Amino acid sequence: MALKPTIYKVDLNLVDMDRNNYQQCKLTLALHPSETPERMMVRLLVYGLNQDQDLVFSRGISATDEPDLWIIRPDGSVDHWIELGQASTDRIRKGISRAPEVTLYAYGSETDIWWEKNKESLQALPKLSIYRFNWDEVEQLAAMVNRNMELTLTISDGDLFLADDQHQVSLTVRQLS
Repeated sequence: MALKPTIYKVDLNLVDMDRNNYQQCKLTLALHPSETPERMMVRLLVYGLNQDQDLVFSRGISATDEPDLWIIRPDGSVDHWIELGQASTDRIRKGISRAPEVTLYAYGSETDIWWEKNKESLQALPKLSIYRFNWDEVEQLAAMVNRNMELTLTISDGDLFLADDQHQVSLTVRQLS
C-alpha cells in the first residue's frame, strides 16, 4: 500500500515590503512521503517570495513534468516556472522551453558542491535566475512545522523573517545568477 501525503494547513500573513504586497493567504500543503519538512517550508518561503494571484503549487515532488510552483495564467500559459533544490540542467531546460521566466531556489547541505559542478552550464541558459537559501537557516524551520500553522512572513530588503507564536527565523536568499 502506497503511503499518502500528510496535509498541512497554513494561514500565512505575507508582509512583502519589497514588492508592496500584503496578503493573508490560506494554503494547503501536501508533504509527500519522500519530502522533508524543510523542503516543504522552502516551498512556502518561495510561495511568499513569488506571490501572485495565479501562483500555484504543482502536483508535487513526484510530478516530473511540472515544477514545484508555477504561475499559470487563465489562458493556460505558463508565465513563471519555479524549481527548488539542486535541479539538473535538463530539468531547467524543460522549464525554459515552457515559460518566459524560470527561477531556481537552491538549498541543502551540498548546495555549494552542486553549484560548483553545474555553475557554468546553468549560467549559460537564458531566462534563468538562480537563488540560494542558507541551509543552516532552513534547518531551523523544521521546529515550526505542525499540521495547522499560523505564520507571518516578512520580506524586507531581500531578507526574510518567518515567525509563529513561538519561533522567529531570519533567512537570507543570495542570488547566484
